[in-house]
Amino acid sequence: MSGTLNTESAVRDRYAAAAGQREPELCCPVDYDRQYLAVIPQEVIDRDYGCGDPSKYVRSGETVLDLGSGGGKICFIAAQVVGETGRVIGVDMNDAMLQLARESQPVVAEAIGYDNVRFHKGKIQDLQIDRDRLDEYLKENPVSDESSLQAMEAFVTELRSTAPMIPTDSIDVVVSNCVLNLVDPTEKEKLFAEIYRVLRPGGRAVISDIVCDEPVPEHMQQDAELWSGCLSGAFLENEFIEAFQRAGFHGIEMPVLQAQPWQTVQGIEFRSATVIAYKGKDGPCFEHNEAVIYRGPFCSVTDELGHTFHRGVRTAVCRKTFHLLTKEPYSEFFIPVEPRVAIAPEEAEPFECSGGVELRSPRVTKGRDYKQTVLGESDCCDGGGCC
Repeated sequence: MSGTLNTESAVRDRYAAAAGQREPELCCPVDYDRQYLAVIPQEVIDRDYGCGDPSKYVRSGETVLDLGSGGGKICFIAAQVVGETGRVIGVDMNDAMLQLARESQPVVAEAIGYDNVRFHKGKIQDLQIDRDRLDEYLKENPVSDESSLQAMEAFVTELRSTAPMIPTDSIDVVVSNCVLNLVDPTEKEKLFAEIYRVLRPGGRAVISDIVCDEPVPEHMQQDAELWSGCLSGAFLENEFIEAFQRAGFHGIEMPVLQAQPWQTVQGIEFRSATVIAYKGKDGPCFEHNEAVIYRGPFCSVTDELGHTFHRGVRTAVCRKTFHLLTKEPYSEFFIPVEPRVAIAPEEAEPFECSGGVELRSPRVTKGRDYKQTVLGESDCCDGGGCC
């Protein structure tokens, strides 16, 4: 194709048609937990065009945001997982898909006994603007000249500042299922920044999407059928992870990478991948005489902040890093070493991060004047194993 592809138009047209008529070519086989499917209308299941199952990483009581929620399948699964105390928000720009999801919402709510799902019209790369509200405004205030255009722009600016669709630091888990690849390349950085913005510190993104093993050539990127089919907008495998890192995430891992390609086009393999990434590595560093010991199995590892941890070595860390490494996804790899006498936050001094090369003497965590002697009362320790 010549010229520049209007990716938004290509995606809108294809998924509007797919909302009314099932299109198997948009499906990548996914094995969902069948116990959650029984309450979901078959029409929603038939028009699910995902490539993974991020809902399996959701927990009870959480607030979940589904980007590109389509007919609502992942939202309705997540609604059952988070339970009555949790909340699920779906965002999609396709009117036909939103209609399907909203019509199915009361059916699911009646079946599970509570209604904890809401669907919003919006662009996933701009989660501040509620497009339902914008549509209502335009019905009453159509844009016909420069003056009315300026009035609309002022309304949009006000929405951003006073009534964002998804507020900052409000979401526990952002999920998405085969949608990020559909966003225009010029807006993908903004998309990841928005995911980061809406998550609470300590929150996580769980994204299933299509990745490729080689760069997609320009002529394929200009093909509307390949783009809307979740192919030519796919991320390179490493670039998918790097996009999270550039946005400020930490603890990034890829628990799922499909062994066999979903499709192969002109020798390029396209397969499903799921990435989990966490928010919360920002903030000041303070000394609390804490340390961590890396368990292994590698001789050393380096985190996103540049700290290198050597296996079996007591490494000095600030309070922020100590808290990060004693939570998921790191906790199974590190042994926390807390001081015998805790330092109160108001007494803590700034900690100069050394990149993981500063060792923590046991005399720091125990205290310089620690002289205690404790003799064992038996010949065995550690739950019965002999020392």
